[in-house]
Amino acid sequence: MNEGASPDGPSAGAPLAGVRVVELGGSVAVPYAGWILATMGAEVVKVERPDGGDDARAWKPPERAGGVGAIFTALNAGKRSVTVDMKDPDQLARLTRLIGRSDVVIQNLRPGLASRYGIGAEAMMAANPRLIYCDSGAFGRAGPLADRPGYDPLMQAFGGLMSVTGHADTDPVRIGTSLIDMGTGMWAVIGIQAALRRRDGTGRGGRVDVSLYETTLGWMTYHASGYLASGRDPVRRGTRAPGMAIYQAYACADGHLIIAAPNDRLFAKAAAVLGHPEWPKDPRFASNEQRWENLESINAAIEAVTTTRPRAHWQIALDAVGVPSAPLQSVSEVLAHPQTKALGQIETTADGWELVGLPLSLDGVRPPQRAGPPSLGADTEAVFHDETMETDR
Repeated sequence: MNEGASPDGPSAGAPLAGVRVVELGGSVAVPYAGWILATMGAEVVKVERPDGGDDARAWKPPERAGGVGAIFTALNAGKRSVTVDMKDPDQLARLTRLIGRSDVVIQNLRPGLASRYGIGAEAMMAANPRLIYCDSGAFGRAGPLADRPGYDPLMQAFGGLMSVTGHADTDPVRIGTSLIDMGTGMWAVIGIQAALRRRDGTGRGGRVDVSLYETTLGWMTYHASGYLASGRDPVRRGTRAPGMAIYQAYACADGHLIIAAPNDRLFAKAAAVLGHPEWPKDPRFASNEQRWENLESINAAIEAVTTTRPRAHWQIALDAVGVPSAPLQSVSEVLAHPQTKALGQIETTADGWELVGLPLSLDGVRPPQRAGPPSLGADTEAVFHDETMETDR
C-alpha cells in the first residue's frame, strides 16, 4: 500500500482504503474497473489527455448536472482526475513517479502505447516490484489479433454472443448494455484483488491480463459446452433458454411477463392457474423434453390465455401457487419499484449525485458512493504536488 494509507486500516465499507490505483485509458472497461475499486475505498487517479480527456466525456446526450454525460458519470464517480500530456517529457516523468509510488495500474491504451512511453508493465514492475499491473486489451496478449483494438459490439459479434441473442427471424441484436466491457472490468477487479491478496504473503506485485474477447468466451461457456456435446451451433431464441420449457416471456394484455416453470411440478401449477389443468396429461406436454419438442404448440396455447388479462393479474395468481414470474419492466419502473428502494442501491453522494451503487454488501454494509465524477484535470496539481512532497521527504 502507498505511504499515505490510513493508520486505521480498511473498514467494512472501504476494504481497499490505502490502495492507490492509477487508471490509464478510457471508454468503459477500465473505467468500470476503476469505479468498482474506488467504491471499495481505493484512491483511483484517472489519467486523462488535456485535450478533452476520456472519450466517454463526449458521449452525450443524455447529460447529467453540469453537462457531464450520463455514461461518464456512471463509470467515473468517486475518482480523481489528472491531465498528462505524455509527449511532454516533464509531465510523463511525473506520471512515471506517480506509478512508481502506487499499488495498481489498470490500462487500456492503444496496443503498444504504454510501452512506447515507458510506462508499460515490464518497465513499471521493474521499477516498483510491489506494483500490480493490469492490462486490459481487446483480443488478449497472444495470437494473430493481439495488437488489434476492439469495442464491445465487435466482441459481441466476433465472440459469438450475437449469434445467440435476439430472435431467429430478425437481424442480430446487441445486448442492451455494455456487458463485455463491464464484464472485462469485473474480471480485472477479480484479478487485481487476487494479486493484492498474494502480495500480502509474498511482498511482490504481478501482472494481470484481461481482454474483451476472453470475457466474451467466458460468457459463452454453456453455449460452447452445448456445441461440444452436440456438434450443432446454438441459435437465437429470444427470451427462451435452451432445453427449458416453459421458460420465457409471454404477451399479456398490457405487456410481457416472464414465466419460469421449467420442471413438471411448476408446469402443472402454471397450467392450473391458466385454467388448463389437463395440459400436463397431454402427451405433448407431459415432460420438459416433450414440451420443448412441442414448444410452439404450448406457447400458442399459453398466449391465447395470457393475452386476456394484464400482467399483474397473472403475476399475482402465479405468485400464489409458487410459480416464479416477472414483468418486463422499463428503467423508470425498475427505479420506482419498492424492491429497488428497499435495497438502497440507488445512492446519493455527499455532493448531490444520484448513482447506482455496487451490487454487493460486506457485513450488511454496501460500500457507499462517495462522490460524483471529477471534472477534467480537477486534481492535477493536488496529486502531483503531494507526490513531489513525498519524493522530497
